[in-house]
Amino acid sequence: MSAIVSPVRRVDIVGVPMDLGASRRGVDMGPSAVRYARLHDALGKLGIETIVDRGNLVVPIRESADAEDASAKFLTIINEVCDELAVEVEQAVRAGGMPIVLGGDHSIAVGTLDGLTRARGEQPGLIWIDAHADINTPASSATGNVHGMPLYFAVNKGFAKADRTVQIGLRDVDPGEKRMLRDFGVKAFTMSDVDKLGMVHVMEQALAVAGAGERPIHVSFDMDAIDPSEAPGTGTPVKGGLNYREAHLVMEMLFESGQLGSIEIVEINPILDYRNQTATLAVGLICSALGKSIL
Repeated sequence: MSAIVSPVRRVDIVGVPMDLGASRRGVDMGPSAVRYARLHDALGKLGIETIVDRGNLVVPIRESADAEDASAKFLTIINEVCDELAVEVEQAVRAGGMPIVLGGDHSIAVGTLDGLTRARGEQPGLIWIDAHADINTPASSATGNVHGMPLYFAVNKGFAKADRTVQIGLRDVDPGEKRMLRDFGVKAFTMSDVDKLGMVHVMEQALAVAGAGERPIHVSFDMDAIDPSEAPGTGTPVKGGLNYREAHLVMEMLFESGQLGSIEIVEINPILDYRNQTATLAVGLICSALGKSIL
């Protein structure tokens, strides 16, 4: 049986049904899929006393929105939604809650990081779990999809610091992103690094960078970081990703660090999933990050 050991007393859940940052439709249903996978029940079994579900933000649908600039499609609307998300996240932190943000596509990370920075007065340490670097600029992006740009925008706007950021799981990185990672100085671990070093060593280094100075750590977890055999319900799957245990080990070590301050789960696409498998895995990962253990 799993031990109930979570020291977290309150969590605040915010859903962001955003799919404007991606080209494939469906991730707007991600927050509902995670809730349907019994997130609230799972959190309650961990002994968390207060579960505040702030509901979903209102996001305009693609058919009623103007894509505007092809180099960064729907950017104005995405920024407006991120501003609203920042308010919710800031309020959650100030109320003593741990924010759990459910996406939606990864463009929402800008709003989450903005809210965390507002609430705490400094940028959090950031561990970004993803198959993709998400650090394209509008000029370097081949698609204009903003979910490939949030780390670039977050650093440029001062909501994240490159020297406090670690990426894990990379295996599909654009040429422009490779240059940007080097220029910004982001610590990045590809899947080749994970294979060679092992996840324990990777996470020890990640925690040392993101958690230096005992600062709170934010984990932004794109479910496409996990191999499609385990997480089929994502819009941009790439073979050769994290396996089930590696993904859980990331979250378990974040919990053990004592510094995890917020969680973001993005890019769950129920249309492409099988019996809500990916959302169910996401719930398990959230629970591992909050203290669920094997013994």
